[in-house]
Amino acid sequence: MKGLRVRSPSFWRAVFAEFFATMIYVFFGLGASLRWGVGPLNVLQVALAFGLAAATLVQVLGHVSGAHVNPAVTFAFLVGAQLSLLRAVFYMVAQVLGGVAGAAVLYGLTPAAIRGNLALNTVTWRGMGGLLIFLTLQFVLCFFATYDERHNGRVGSVALAIGFSLALGHLFGIYYTGAGMNPARSFAPAVITRNFSNHWVYWVGPILGATLAGLLYDFVLCPRMRGLAERLAILKGEQVAEGQSREGSKTDPRFRTPDP
Repeated sequence: MKGLRVRSPSFWRAVFAEFFATMIYVFFGLGASLRWGVGPLNVLQVALAFGLAAATLVQVLGHVSGAHVNPAVTFAFLVGAQLSLLRAVFYMVAQVLGGVAGAAVLYGLTPAAIRGNLALNTVTWRGMGGLLIFLTLQFVLCFFATYDERHNGRVGSVALAIGFSLALGHLFGIYYTGAGMNPARSFAPAVITRNFSNHWVYWVGPILGATLAGLLYDFVLCPRMRGLAERLAILKGEQVAEGQSREGSKTDPRFRTPDP
Protein backbone atom coordinates (compact mmCIF):
# COMPACT_ATOMS: atom_id res chain seq x y z
CA MET A 1 0.00 0.00 0.00
CA LYS A 2 2.77 2.45 0.90
CA GLY A 3 4.59 1.61 -2.31
CA LEU A 4 1.46 2.49 -4.27
CA ARG A 5 1.22 5.82 -2.51
CA VAL A 6 4.86 6.63 -3.23
CA ARG A 7 4.25 5.92 -6.91
CA SER A 8 1.25 8.25 -6.95
CA PRO A 9 1.79 11.24 -9.30
CA SER A 10 0.08 13.57 -6.83
CA PHE A 11 2.52 12.50 -4.09
CA TRP A 12 5.57 13.31 -6.20
CA ARG A 13 4.04 16.57 -7.41
CA ALA A 14 3.66 17.58 -3.78
CA VAL A 15 7.24 16.58 -2.92
CA PHE A 16 8.59 18.46 -5.94
CA ALA A 17 6.47 21.47 -4.99
CA GLU A 18 8.18 21.55 -1.59
CA PHE A 19 11.60 21.31 -3.22
CA PHE A 20 10.83 24.01 -5.77
CA ALA A 21 9.11 26.32 -3.28
CA THR A 22 11.97 26.13 -0.79
CA MET A 23 14.49 26.78 -3.56
CA ILE A 24 12.60 29.93 -4.59
CA TYR A 25 12.11 31.01 -0.97
CA VAL A 26 15.79 30.69 -0.10
CA PHE A 27 16.96 32.27 -3.36
CA PHE A 28 14.88 35.42 -2.96
CA GLY A 29 15.17 35.63 0.82
CA LEU A 30 18.93 35.28 0.94
CA GLY A 31 19.32 37.51 -2.10
CA ALA A 32 17.43 40.31 -0.37
CA SER A 33 19.62 39.82 2.72
CA LEU A 34 22.92 40.50 0.96
CA ARG A 35 24.60 43.87 1.46
CA TRP A 36 25.22 45.66 -1.82
CA GLY A 37 26.16 48.96 -0.20
CA VAL A 38 28.17 50.20 2.75
CA GLY A 39 25.19 51.06 4.93
CA PRO A 40 23.51 48.88 7.56
CA LEU A 41 21.29 45.98 6.67
CA ASN A 42 17.77 47.09 5.73
CA VAL A 43 15.69 45.00 8.12
CA LEU A 44 12.37 46.00 6.55
CA GLN A 45 13.60 44.92 3.13
CA VAL A 46 14.65 41.51 4.41
CA ALA A 47 11.44 40.99 6.40
CA LEU A 48 9.27 41.91 3.43
CA ALA A 49 11.27 39.73 1.07
CA PHE A 50 10.85 36.61 3.20
CA GLY A 51 7.23 37.46 4.04
CA LEU A 52 6.22 38.16 0.45
CA ALA A 53 8.03 35.07 -0.77
CA ALA A 54 6.13 32.91 1.72
CA ALA A 55 2.79 34.54 0.84
CA THR A 56 3.39 34.08 -2.88
CA LEU A 57 4.35 30.43 -2.52
CA VAL A 58 1.34 29.64 -0.33
CA GLN A 59 -0.91 31.23 -2.92
CA VAL A 60 0.74 29.40 -5.84
CA LEU A 61 1.48 25.99 -4.34
CA GLY A 62 -0.74 25.73 -1.27
CA HIS A 63 -3.19 23.49 -3.12
CA VAL A 64 -0.39 21.21 -4.36
CA SER A 65 1.56 20.42 -1.20
CA GLY A 66 0.41 22.80 1.51
CA ALA A 67 3.51 24.95 0.81
CA HIS A 68 5.14 24.24 4.16
CA VAL A 69 8.57 25.31 2.82
CA ASN A 70 9.97 24.69 6.30
CA PRO A 71 11.00 21.43 8.03
CA ALA A 72 9.81 22.83 11.38
CA VAL A 73 6.32 23.46 9.99
CA THR A 74 6.17 19.98 8.50
CA PHE A 75 7.34 18.46 11.78
CA ALA A 76 4.59 20.33 13.65
CA PHE A 77 1.96 18.99 11.25
CA LEU A 78 3.39 15.51 11.78
CA VAL A 79 3.17 15.84 15.57
CA GLY A 80 -0.41 17.03 15.17
CA ALA A 81 -1.22 13.96 13.02
CA GLN A 82 -2.18 16.10 10.06
CA LEU A 83 -0.07 14.19 7.57
CA SER A 84 1.61 10.81 7.35
CA LEU A 85 5.13 10.04 8.51
CA LEU A 86 6.06 9.03 4.96
CA ARG A 87 4.95 12.34 3.50
CA ALA A 88 6.63 14.30 6.29
CA VAL A 89 9.99 12.62 5.71
CA PHE A 90 9.88 13.24 1.95
CA TYR A 91 8.79 16.84 2.51
CA MET A 92 11.64 17.61 4.89
CA VAL A 93 14.26 16.04 2.62
CA ALA A 94 12.86 17.98 -0.34
CA GLN A 95 12.89 21.23 1.64
CA VAL A 96 16.51 20.83 2.73
CA LEU A 97 17.66 19.95 -0.79
CA GLY A 98 15.59 22.77 -2.27
CA GLY A 99 17.13 25.26 0.13
CA VAL A 100 20.65 24.16 -0.78
CA ALA A 101 19.80 24.41 -4.47
CA GLY A 102 18.48 27.94 -4.04
CA ALA A 103 21.57 29.03 -2.12
CA ALA A 104 23.85 27.42 -4.69
CA VAL A 105 22.17 29.25 -7.57
CA LEU A 106 22.37 32.55 -5.68
CA TYR A 107 26.03 31.92 -4.88
CA GLY A 108 26.82 31.30 -8.53
CA LEU A 109 24.98 34.41 -9.76
CA THR A 110 26.27 36.88 -7.16
CA PRO A 111 29.65 38.64 -7.44
CA ALA A 112 32.20 37.34 -4.94
CA ALA A 113 32.59 40.76 -3.35
CA ILE A 114 28.87 40.86 -2.54
CA ARG A 115 27.90 37.32 -1.60
CA GLY A 116 30.16 37.17 1.47
CA ASN A 117 28.88 34.46 3.81
CA LEU A 118 25.59 34.35 1.88
CA ALA A 119 23.56 35.82 4.76
CA LEU A 120 24.54 32.93 7.01
CA ASN A 121 22.67 32.82 10.31
CA THR A 122 25.04 32.81 13.27
CA VAL A 123 24.62 33.10 17.02
CA THR A 124 27.26 34.00 19.58
CA TRP A 125 25.17 32.84 22.53
CA ARG A 126 23.49 29.46 22.50
CA GLY A 127 20.71 30.74 24.70
CA MET A 128 19.36 32.46 21.60
CA GLY A 129 17.75 29.12 20.81
CA GLY A 130 15.06 30.10 23.31
CA LEU A 131 14.24 33.17 21.23
CA LEU A 132 13.99 31.02 18.11
CA ILE A 133 11.41 28.92 19.92
CA PHE A 134 9.19 31.98 20.47
CA LEU A 135 9.69 33.29 16.94
CA THR A 136 8.76 29.96 15.40
CA LEU A 137 5.90 29.40 17.84
CA GLN A 138 4.02 32.52 16.69
CA PHE A 139 4.63 31.67 13.04
CA VAL A 140 3.43 28.06 13.28
CA LEU A 141 0.41 29.11 15.35
CA CYS A 142 -0.56 31.32 12.42
CA PHE A 143 0.05 28.43 10.04
CA PHE A 144 -2.19 26.07 12.02
CA ALA A 145 -4.96 28.62 12.48
CA THR A 146 -5.12 29.78 8.87
CA TYR A 147 -4.93 26.23 7.51
CA ASP A 148 -7.60 24.93 9.89
CA GLU A 149 -10.47 23.62 7.75
CA ARG A 150 -12.86 24.09 10.69
CA HIS A 151 -12.76 27.88 10.24
CA ASN A 152 -15.74 28.17 7.94
CA GLY A 153 -15.88 31.90 8.51
CA ARG A 154 -12.22 32.51 7.69
CA VAL A 155 -11.58 36.21 7.23
CA GLY A 156 -8.91 37.67 4.99
CA SER A 157 -6.19 36.05 2.92
CA VAL A 158 -4.50 32.89 4.18
CA ALA A 159 -1.41 33.63 2.08
CA LEU A 160 -1.05 37.17 3.40
CA ALA A 161 -1.57 36.04 7.00
CA ILE A 162 1.31 33.59 6.65
CA GLY A 163 3.48 36.22 4.97
CA PHE A 164 2.80 38.88 7.60
CA SER A 165 3.47 36.43 10.42
CA LEU A 166 6.82 35.53 8.90
CA ALA A 167 7.68 39.19 8.32
CA LEU A 168 6.84 39.94 11.95
CA GLY A 169 9.29 37.29 13.12
CA HIS A 170 12.00 38.80 10.94
CA LEU A 171 11.35 42.37 12.05
CA PHE A 172 11.89 41.33 15.67
CA GLY A 173 14.44 38.56 15.34
CA ILE A 174 16.93 39.60 12.67
CA TYR A 175 19.25 41.42 15.04
CA TYR A 176 19.07 38.64 17.63
CA THR A 177 19.45 35.45 15.60
CA GLY A 178 18.96 36.34 11.94
CA ALA A 179 15.33 35.25 12.52
CA GLY A 180 16.26 31.66 11.74
CA MET A 181 12.75 30.21 11.98
CA ASN A 182 13.37 27.92 9.03
CA PRO A 183 16.06 25.21 9.39
CA ALA A 184 16.27 24.78 5.60
CA ARG A 185 17.03 28.50 5.18
CA SER A 186 19.75 28.32 7.85
CA PHE A 187 21.20 25.05 6.57
CA ALA A 188 21.53 26.16 2.94
CA PRO A 189 24.17 28.91 3.35
CA ALA A 190 25.93 26.83 6.03
CA VAL A 191 26.47 24.10 3.45
CA ILE A 192 27.62 26.49 0.74
CA THR A 193 30.04 28.36 3.04
CA ARG A 194 30.95 25.26 5.10
CA ASN A 195 30.31 27.06 8.35
CA PHE A 196 28.30 25.09 10.92
CA SER A 197 29.28 27.00 14.06
CA ASN A 198 26.46 26.54 16.62
CA HIS A 199 24.31 25.45 13.69
CA TRP A 200 22.34 22.97 15.79
CA VAL A 201 20.58 25.93 17.44
CA TYR A 202 18.83 26.64 14.14
CA TRP A 203 17.33 23.17 14.15
CA VAL A 204 16.52 22.61 17.80
CA GLY A 205 15.00 26.05 18.43
CA PRO A 206 12.58 26.14 15.45
CA ILE A 207 11.54 22.49 15.80
CA LEU A 208 10.80 22.89 19.51
CA GLY A 209 8.91 26.12 18.86
CA ALA A 210 6.91 24.56 16.04
CA THR A 211 6.10 21.49 18.12
CA LEU A 212 4.91 23.61 21.03
CA ALA A 213 2.76 25.69 18.68
CA GLY A 214 1.18 22.59 17.17
CA LEU A 215 0.42 21.04 20.55
CA LEU A 216 -0.89 24.33 21.94
CA TYR A 217 -3.24 24.85 19.02
CA ASP A 218 -4.48 21.26 18.62
CA PHE A 219 -4.87 20.40 22.30
CA VAL A 220 -5.58 23.73 24.07
CA LEU A 221 -6.71 26.55 21.80
CA CYS A 222 -8.71 24.59 19.25
CA PRO A 223 -8.74 20.89 20.23
CA ARG A 224 -9.22 18.17 17.63
CA MET A 225 -11.30 15.30 18.95
CA ARG A 226 -9.23 12.38 17.76
CA GLY A 227 -8.41 9.16 19.50
CA LEU A 228 -4.98 7.57 19.61
CA ALA A 229 -6.00 4.92 17.07
CA GLU A 230 -7.13 7.56 14.59
CA ARG A 231 -3.93 9.56 14.97
CA LEU A 232 -1.79 6.47 14.46
CA ALA A 233 -3.77 5.56 11.36
CA ILE A 234 -3.11 9.00 9.89
CA LEU A 235 0.60 8.81 10.70
CA LYS A 236 0.77 5.42 8.97
CA GLY A 237 -1.03 6.79 5.94
CA GLU A 238 -4.00 4.50 6.45
CA GLN A 239 -6.45 7.35 6.96
CA VAL A 240 -6.76 10.84 5.53
CA ALA A 241 -6.59 13.61 8.11
CA GLU A 242 -9.12 16.44 8.34
CA GLY A 243 -8.19 19.18 5.94
CA GLN A 244 -6.52 16.77 3.54
CA SER A 245 -8.05 16.31 0.12
CA ARG A 246 -7.71 13.64 -2.47
CA GLU A 247 -6.92 14.55 -6.05
CA GLY A 248 -10.12 15.18 -7.94
CA SER A 249 -12.09 16.30 -4.88
CA LYS A 250 -14.80 18.86 -5.55
CA THR A 251 -13.85 20.79 -2.42
CA ASP A 252 -11.34 23.58 -2.72
CA PRO A 253 -7.98 22.06 -1.71
CA ARG A 254 -6.09 25.33 -1.88
CA PHE A 255 -4.59 25.44 1.60
CA ARG A 256 -4.84 21.77 2.44
CA THR A 257 -2.23 19.07 2.58
CA PRO A 258 -2.93 16.20 0.13
CA ASP A 259 -3.38 12.66 1.34
CA PRO A 260 -0.34 10.34 1.80
